[in-house]
Amino acid sequence: MDPTQTGPEPQKTDVVPATASAYLDPHYWDQRFTEEEHYEWFKDYSHFRHLILQHIKPDSSILEVGCGNSQLCEELYRDGITDLTCIDLSSVAVEKMKQRLFSKGYKEIKVLEADMLDLPFEDECFDVVIEKGTMDVLFVDSGDPWNPKPETASKVMAMLQGVHRVLKPHGIFLSITFGQPHFRRPFFNAPEFTWSIEWRTFGDGFHYFFYILKKGQRSLDNSGYAEKVDVPSISLFHEELDDEAYLFRTNFDEILLLPVPQYCATGSRINRFLILYLSRVNKCNRAEAMRTQSPI
Repeated sequence: MDPTQTGPEPQKTDVVPATASAYLDPHYWDQRFTEEEHYEWFKDYSHFRHLILQHIKPDSSILEVGCGNSQLCEELYRDGITDLTCIDLSSVAVEKMKQRLFSKGYKEIKVLEADMLDLPFEDECFDVVIEKGTMDVLFVDSGDPWNPKPETASKVMAMLQGVHRVLKPHGIFLSITFGQPHFRRPFFNAPEFTWSIEWRTFGDGFHYFFYILKKGQRSLDNSGYAEKVDVPSISLFHEELDDEAYLFRTNFDEILLLPVPQYCATGSRINRFLILYLSRVNKCNRAEAMRTQSPI
């Protein structure tokens, strides 16, 4: 063998589930985190660093909900934010995260096994709560995105109630998601919450949403009306199709108008994303037809 030639690249573990509903199964996540060392949902820190640092001070106490195997807490630590607490429901993710942080000398970061629907913290103890793709999992198999199933709505509200409770009086909730404003605002605007709501977008092909909810700053005109907003147009790149975040996109009409690239015929990983995604689209189209009583 020519010594100047490099060996084959290591095979990436294929952890994409057969059906999207697997994302709701804790056993799926334990198995996935056993096999997978690192994955970033909805882009890595470099893509939204300019947004997140506007709302975090060096002495802020931070809670990251659903840390998984993300490197978000490490990136924040390197930016001088050391009062960090990360939680995840998976004991496997928590143990591997502890080991990884310890090996890098990030001993101040706390990592706990905990359920985001039942946060084990006292009231008003964090300056900032961050979730990145965690809430999106709750919307898997939610049915009509305009009128999610009661069990979905119950879980989303339980999460938001917990976040609101543990935030300090003027704390900030940062939500990084594919969830568009007209689907998120009905939840964020529930009367029991006192936060104001604003959002930014980032990304080149897909546009991701960066929500900023500031506790204690709700205005009188902050109505619960889920107004539709224009979403930046989509230009799909190969690396974005080859990404599980694609499964959580809810701007279905525009996706269906896009031509399918030739490489989708041979890329098994991409094909699985498309099959899972189109399955979600079909369910939502049927739900919309039933809601409007119009034929599919």
